Amino acid sequence: MNTSDQLDTTFAALADPTRRAILARLASGEASVMELAVPFAMSQPAISKHLKVLERAGLISRGSDAQRRPRRLEAQPLAEANEWLEHYRQFWEASFQRLDDLLVKLKRNETAGKPKQRGRAKPHKQ
Repeated sequence: MNTSDQLDTTFAALADPTRRAILARLASGEASVMELAVPFAMSQPAISKHLKVLERAGLISRGSDAQRRPRRLEAQPLAEANEWLEHYRQFWEASFQRLDDLLVKLKRNETAGKPKQRGRAKPHKQ
């Protein structure tokens, strides 16, 4: 699978909140299908479908601990997605910095063009 296809598969897997919650749970350690199903109001087959999507994306792997077959988080696809996103984060940070610089310059020019006031002007009597 090339990098573009891997990113597509990773982001498609991450698009679902249940799958993101499963990944968050696996970040604290491996777990069985039944352990992963506990916080969700869905059947074991429904959880298994989510796990298959995550496995196809390479985001989790299946261990072999007798009959338990625990799932564990695989960091590489997430690292690749993060690297791709980092490029755009740097782009936006540079854009925001240029905008900040422009705002400072405009504010400086605005205050430089105003005459300084010394106290309040007294109303003129007629």
